[in-house]
Amino acid sequence: MNADADGGAPGPVLKRELVRDHILQLIESQHPGDPIPSERALCARLGVSRPTLRAAVDELVAAGLLVREHGRGMFVAPGKITQELVSGEQTMTVPQADGVWSSRLLEFTTLQAGARIGHRLRLSPAAKIVYVARLRLVDGTPMAIEHLHIRADLVPGLTPQELENGDLYEHLRRHHDVHVREAVQGIEPTVVTRAEAELLDVPELSPALLFERLTSDVRGRPVEYVHSLYRGDRYRIVSRLTLGPTTATTAAPAEPAPGHHPGIPPGDFAHGDPVASSTRGDVQQAP
Repeated sequence: MNADADGGAPGPVLKRELVRDHILQLIESQHPGDPIPSERALCARLGVSRPTLRAAVDELVAAGLLVREHGRGMFVAPGKITQELVSGEQTMTVPQADGVWSSRLLEFTTLQAGARIGHRLRLSPAAKIVYVARLRLVDGTPMAIEHLHIRADLVPGLTPQELENGDLYEHLRRHHDVHVREAVQGIEPTVVTRAEAELLDVPELSPALLFERLTSDVRGRPVEYVHSLYRGDRYRIVSRLTLGPTTATTAAPAEPAPGHHPGIPPGDFAHGDPVASSTRGDVQQAP
C-alpha cells in the first residue's frame, strides 16, 4: 500500500483511511455473506499493524458493512434498505447549522486516487487527488471529522491554510473557476472508534452520524468525495418537505443566515444553486 504522498510516509489518519478504502473496495466487489481475508492476511497484504487494521475493521463493523463471526472470520454484511425522502423532481433547501464553525487540519497530502475513490470521481486509479482530514469545531468544541478527496487537477496550488480559513467552495469558485452545483449525500448512524473519540472528546463507541457526499460542478464533473463523522450527542437531522403546491396565503420561508451546512460546507449551495437531495441539521446543546 503506497500513499504516494508529497509529505512522505502517511500519518495515522491517512493510514487508517487507506486501509478502510481497501477493505471497502473488497466489500463492494463481493456479495452479502461472502468472506473477506483474515486480519493476518490483510495486515501482510497492506503492510500495516494489527491495531491499525483492526481500527478500520471495527469502524466498518460498526457501520454495518462487515460482520464478525466468532471462529469463522469476517463476512460482507447483508445489504441495507434505502428509503428516499423525496422524489428526484423535488428539491429541499439546506438551512445552515448554528454556531461559529472553524477547522483544524489533521492531514493534507497529494496521493493517487486508487480504484475506489477514482471510481467515485471518474478518474484513473493513478490520477492525483488532494486528501484532507480536518477536525470541525463549533464555538471551539470538536463537532466532526471530515475526510475530503478532491480532484488535484481542479485545485492547483491549494494550500493547507486555505482549508483552515474561509470556505472551500467559495475558494474553488474565486480562484479555480469551479462552481459546485449538486450533491448526492447519504446519512446513516454509526459509532466512533477510539481514535475518533479522542479527537471528538467523547467516549469510545459513542453514537455518531456518518455523512457521505459526492459533489459535482455545473459541468457535471465530480469535484470531491467526502465522508464525515458528526457527533450524535450534539446533532439532529430534520427534513423539511414540500408536500403540496404553495398558495398565495402560504408565507415564504425566511432566508437563512450565512453559516455551516450539516455535512456540507457553505458555498455555492448557500448562494441559490439547487441541491439534488439534502437535509437540515441543527447543532444541539448537550443535555
